[in-house]
Amino acid sequence: MTVRPAVAEDADAVAAIWYAGWQDGHLGHVPDELVAIRTKESFWTRAAQRVADTTVVVVDDEIAGFVMVVGAEVEQVYVATNHRGSGVARTLLTEAERQVKAGGHQEAWLAVATGNARARRFYERSGWTDGGAFDYPASVERGTLPIPCHRYLKQV
Repeated sequence: MTVRPAVAEDADAVAAIWYAGWQDGHLGHVPDELVAIRTKESFWTRAAQRVADTTVVVVDDEIAGFVMVVGAEVEQVYVATNHRGSGVARTLLTEAERQVKAGGHQEAWLAVATGNARARRFYERSGWTDGGAFDYPASVERGTLPIPCHRYLKQV
């Protein structure tokens, strides 16, 4: 497993992982309005725009997962379907925590869709604490859309 900053050439692989993983974790757990906005094409656009915020894990010359960190927030953590359960997610989360600390923050946070029980269990097993329900302001073209989530916290 190799952890490295993403480069522009990684955007397609990141987008494919992000699209598939987002559907797994969000369909049925977020408002239909957000699902309509998060088209397949939107993931490719956003992945290309977010290369500078993205770190990838490479396994056997294949991008196995990625994380996006901005300030103290771990914005995105996704693992390719065929690499789930292999330790990639834990490696990504450890790297995200390192980046948050290196950025001068004492506490990392992330948002998880309220109904995404699999992700919530993973974060709890990884030492994160459920800080309670809140509406996450998901970025959309015309501003933000409130999404029911739970804020998870961890001292770094």
